[in-house]
Amino acid sequence: MQTNTPNKEGYPLFKIFTALFFVAGVFMFGAFVGYDAGYDQSASVSASVSEDSLLQPVGVDFAPVWKSWHVINEKFVSASTTDLVSNEDKVWGIIQGLASSLDDPYTVFLPPEDNEIFSDDISGNFSGVGMEIGIRDSIVTVIAPLKGTPAYRAGVKSGDKIVKIDDINTDRMTIDRAVKHIRGEQGTAVVLTVAREGENEFLEIEIVRDIIEIPTIDTLVEGGEKEGGLREDGVFVIQLHNFSAVSPSLFQGALRSFVESGTKKLVLDLRGNPGGFLEASVDMASWFLPIGKIVVTEELGENQKPRIHRSRGYDIFNDTLEMIILVNRGSASASEILAGALQEHGVAQVVGETTFGKGSVQELVHITPETSLKITIARWLTPNGNSISNNGLEPDFMIELTPEDFKEGRDPQMEKAVELLTN
Repeated sequence: MQTNTPNKEGYPLFKIFTALFFVAGVFMFGAFVGYDAGYDQSASVSASVSEDSLLQPVGVDFAPVWKSWHVINEKFVSASTTDLVSNEDKVWGIIQGLASSLDDPYTVFLPPEDNEIFSDDISGNFSGVGMEIGIRDSIVTVIAPLKGTPAYRAGVKSGDKIVKIDDINTDRMTIDRAVKHIRGEQGTAVVLTVAREGENEFLEIEIVRDIIEIPTIDTLVEGGEKEGGLREDGVFVIQLHNFSAVSPSLFQGALRSFVESGTKKLVLDLRGNPGGFLEASVDMASWFLPIGKIVVTEELGENQKPRIHRSRGYDIFNDTLEMIILVNRGSASASEILAGALQEHGVAQVVGETTFGKGSVQELVHITPETSLKITIARWLTPNGNSISNNGLEPDFMIELTPEDFKEGRDPQMEKAVELLTN
């Protein structure tokens, strides 16, 4: 299975934020500390490597590696401990160094303990704090807290830069290592030291870990008395919190409610949605695009043909549909794929803030039965050939949601969407 992690940011909105990947109590294609927010569940898992590829690469001199190995074995004495380092641990260290030399935060080696944690995460078995994290400017950054989770209730916000996890500095820390430190048993606490835009000092946020329940979709208007997402002004709102395996069927049901409402005005709210399954985003885009239209292109390595993902052509809406998509810095991965496709095909206008920019694909390769290498193998391109990883998607209408808006319960992004649809 291939994921876009999304690789796989902004102020979270009072009722609208959730993310899709494990954040060890973090969640979906970017790096949840429960869901792995750096690993899109649309990623592929490969367990085999050809024997020819295991031969020593031509033109590569491994003599310095073996010389260093022997020097360490003959001369090394630990300055701080009497614990012995096993040969196996040394091998894992070599592979970790090789992966880190690529300077890609989403390419990491998972030794046995980390590999077991990751396997639990992508199977959905985890407790934690409920947020997705990614790497932005080489800093561990909150993509989005999950709605209703401990991180959300503690006041964690999209865009928060995590500088310390308990007493551990996060400088140059990988996503998987950060997830390992943040996750933990239900009922235990973790303290995050964060740098937040607009704040002059670091903030310390204590979060008590819990079992994370991942929300998927919401068509209820907050504060409304009747079910369904139809507002009094005739605008129908669908809040999509992640792109999980069940998201396409739930989205289909939400669209049915939209059609039955009789309105032609739709707001799709992807704020704080960190992504999920690639196939889910392609399926959802297919409800709005004719068959064969490009949803996203997977740009692979040199000498490999790109893989193009096209609309399946459900295309049930005619030209009378009026649609706005809401995004922010917490919209990543599959959210960016869906928003970018509908924006560039002229189906919807996009309102909000520049998205996170998680447009890479990771593949999980089993190195041994107990270890894995999560490696970036491709980049996502929008239908017009724009790289999602290059600074994210730019909205048609740039509207910021400030801390003051949040405190006062205002939502200028939704207000702009409604204004565009009703005027």
